[in-house]
Amino acid sequence: MEAGTIATPRLTLLPLAPHHAEEMAEVLADRRLHEFIGGVPLSADRLRVRYERLAAGSGDAEVVWCNWVVRLESAGRLTGTVQATITGERAEVAWVVGTAWQGQGIAKEAAHGLVEWLRGKGVTTVVAHVHPEHAASAAVAAAVGLVATGERQDGEVRWQSDIR
Repeated sequence: MEAGTIATPRLTLLPLAPHHAEEMAEVLADRRLHEFIGGVPLSADRLRVRYERLAAGSGDAEVVWCNWVVRLESAGRLTGTVQATITGERAEVAWVVGTAWQGQGIAKEAAHGLVEWLRGKGVTTVVAHVHPEHAASAAVAAAVGLVATGERQDGEVRWQSDIR
């Protein structure tokens, strides 16, 4: 399975590639963005190395990494990322939208497009891990049908849904 282009009403999710690093370094540059997701903003060069590693795949035949950049068509630019780590019929998903584009429903729309794409690929269980104080990300998880389980992993709440 490989990440394919996903279209939603306002967005195009494009398979992540190293050449996206320069624009995405700008999108992810705000330190406030990393409050819940951890880490620090990376330079375009460091992000390019990361994207090369992600594009190369997991190296495990049982685990598929699919990563996309999120393009807001009306703005003509990238605004975030979504990702899925797929093992059999289960996918762990995540989303990040740059602070300049938050509050516009981009994360919800991108995550919804991702979950529908996963359903079409035979995935039946979707999981996300959300920081317990990240209300916006919890709202995205709920909007795509995930339910907080009460379980925690690395301090984050596990959200899950069967998407049959």
